[in-house]
Amino acid sequence: MAEWIGDDIDEESVIEPEEGGDDAVAKIKKVKAELEECRKEKQEYMDGWQRAKADYVNALKRFGEDTRRAELRGKVMAVETLLPAFDALERSKEHSEIPEGFLAIAKQLESAFASLGLEEIGKVGEKFNPAFHEALGQDNVESAEEDDIITAILEKGWRVGDTVIRAAKVRVGHF
Repeated sequence: MAEWIGDDIDEESVIEPEEGGDDAVAKIKKVKAELEECRKEKQEYMDGWQRAKADYVNALKRFGEDTRRAELRGKVMAVETLLPAFDALERSKEHSEIPEGFLAIAKQLESAFASLGLEEIGKVGEKFNPAFHEALGQDNVESAEEDDIITAILEKGWRVGDTVIRAAKVRVGHF
């Protein structure tokens, strides 16, 4: 903290006049009172400035977080809007029912989704997690290690960052 004039003066270092009368004593008392008032005022200003600085820093953090959340909401809305068309293209590719020109469109959609941070959820062999997967059926498995392991993907799941847009619809092993 900055050092202010008068901050280093203590009461014992002030020399009282031995002679000079009541006028000098009154002036000294008045100056001391003014000095004390200035110190209080300085502290009030310092406290106010520090509060304002803390409020500013907190506002910057809040604005940054609000911006990040708004950006994520925008990405999620864009993906949710285009996902049904993308799913239709994917199903058509799996059944070889898609004309050559649409393959390029599918690749462009995949690229656009990747740039938005879209990630596929659920792969065969992963452990079932209800936060990311929706179990639509069970398959009998031969060992305990395969229990609660995904055996088939019925519909792909998607997420952007930590936000699940659609849980993967899966079949799960049951021992």
